Order: sequence, then structure tokens, then C-alpha cells
Amino acid sequence: MADVEMPLTEHLEELRWRIIKSLLFVMLGFAASYWYADVLFEILVQPLHAAADGKHVELIGTGVAEAFFTKLKVAFVAGVFVASPALLFQIWRFVAPGLHDSERYYVVPFVVFGTLFFLAGAYFCYILVFEVGFRFFLEQYETIGIAPTLRISEYLSFSARLLLAFGVTFELPVLAFFFARIGMIDHMTLLRPWRYAIIAIVVIAAVLTPGPDVASQLLLAGPLVVLYVASIGVAYLFARKPPEESVEG
Repeated sequence: MADVEMPLTEHLEELRWRIIKSLLFVMLGFAASYWYADVLFEILVQPLHAAADGKHVELIGTGVAEAFFTKLKVAFVAGVFVASPALLFQIWRFVAPGLHDSERYYVVPFVVFGTLFFLAGAYFCYILVFEVGFRFFLEQYETIGIAPTLRISEYLSFSARLLLAFGVTFELPVLAFFFARIGMIDHMTLLRPWRYAIIAIVVIAAVLTPGPDVASQLLLAGPLVVLYVASIGVAYLFARKPPEESVEG
């Protein structure tokens, strides 16, 4: 049985504490990551140098404290990834009162698979999207005869947003499981607007790969379609079954 429904004030208080705890975990991840900020930044710029394919691309700083704040930002983004299991656990704990006792045992799969999908989305972005996107943008410099000189803060902001965006996008099957378990959606909720979903996926792929290469767009749209289909299957398998009506004898 689910717990007794809490009033709005208690929900807001619970949300506040979950946010505070989540921030504390991110700060712990930030503290652990800061010592490796130099290495992490070097890893982050490798796709840019790979996309340059031997051509000279210079990263510059234009402020006295820009290098220091760059390290802080790198550590913060890394802290989010380090703390992702704890963040997912806090999300689960916030919604747990609305679940039945038997459904609360899904906390471990939710955290484990949520973390894996989040990291998989970021890895997919790092390996494929960065290579495709950076190569296209650098080629645009060549078309106008300009040697690219990029600010480290702008490069970091662009890269971090993409990494986090793809990480969140890859959570779609996990969220489908979650919403299906609490009865908010079922597989038909996702299946009915499939035409619009496909169009949205194609548009997103076209925006993220602004080059004219259709193959690159398909490389991005393909995994998103797979995630969408997987989410329909997850919602079908794990949707909350309606309670059976008692039959009077």
C-alpha cells in the first residue's frame, strides 16, 4: 500500500531537503574532481584536437582568472557525473511515498540503470557528437580563411551543455519505467504520438548536427529512435496494473 497522501507543504519541505542533499553530493563530487581538473580538461579538449586532424587550433584565455574558473567549471560538471547515483536516489526517495510497497524495491534498478544510461549518453556525445560537430564548425573557419582561436570558457560551456543534455536524453527509458510504475503513463501514451516523436527526433538530430551530411544526422537520430522504442517497451512491461474490481458473490 502507498503511504497516506502528504499535504502540499510537506511535499515542498521534502523537495527542499532532497535538493539540499543533492547539492551536497554534487559538492562532494566537485571536491573529489577538482584535484583532477587539469587531467579532465585535457580529456575534454581531445575531441577538438582530433576533429582538427592535425590543423592548428588554439585555445586561449582572455581573463586573469579564466583558467581558475575553467577548472572550477570542469570540476563541477565532473561532480554532477560522480554524484549521479546519489542524485537519482534522491529523486526516487522524493517520489517513494507515492509508490506501493512492492514498487519501492525498484530503487536499485532505477539508480543503477539510470546512472548507466546517464553515463552512456555522455559517452556517446563525447565519442560521436563532438567529433561530428567540431569537425563541421572547424571546417567553417576554413571556408572563410580564418585560423580558429577559441576561448576556453566558451568551449567548456558548449561541451558541458552537450554532455549533460545527452546524458539526460539517454534517461528516457528509465523515466518511462518510473512514470509507468507510478501510473502516469502507459505504452500507448508514448505510442500514439509516434509520428510527432519521429519528427521531433529528426529535428533534434538536424539541430545538433548542423552540417549537410545526412549520414551524420542519421547517426544521431538512430540512437534516439532506439531509445524511444525502448521506452515504449519499458512502459508496456512495467506499467502499473489497474486494481481488479472485487466481484460480489
